[in-house]
Amino acid sequence: MEPDPHKTGITFADFQQLIRQMYFEKDVARGIPGTFMWLMEEVGELSAALREDDPKNREEEFADVLAWLTTIANLAGVDLTEAVQAKYGSGCPGCNQLACLCP
Repeated sequence: MEPDPHKTGITFADFQQLIRQMYFEKDVARGIPGTFMWLMEEVGELSAALREDDPKNREEEFADVLAWLTTIANLAGVDLTEAVQAKYGSGCPGCNQLACLCP
């Protein structure tokens, strides 16, 4: 029996590939500037959701922001797993500690 990805989780790499499979043709047609505007709209919706007492809506808006950010990464040719590992894989980029000690 294969593991259920809904129960076992999804990696950044899996998610980035999933978003690419679902939306890449539409995303290319829209381009980075248009896609960035969608991201900003979703950030606004997340801001509103954070002010409300609706945990499900907050979860959905966080997922939407992550999806639109991932879409832009796909369009820009950025591998999010590599980018996160390079920037944060050794801890804080400023002090290189796992728990930031920056002033």
